[in-house]
Amino acid sequence: MSMKLDDWLLEILACPNCGGELRADDAAAELVCTGSCGYAYPVRDDIPVLLVDEARAPAS
Repeated sequence: MSMKLDDWLLEILACPNCGGELRADDAAAELVCTGSCGYAYPVRDDIPVLLVDEARAPAS
């Protein structure tokens, strides 16, 4: 099941934790920060949940 996010939306969204760019990970239904924190934010019903409390921290 693929997420339905417009390209223009991905261009304007930024990680609320570090301000980095976000890339879509369709397989995991997440937006993953490409910046310094690497947090992954869930996408539920094609709506990004950009809350740090909801984010998955990268495996260390």
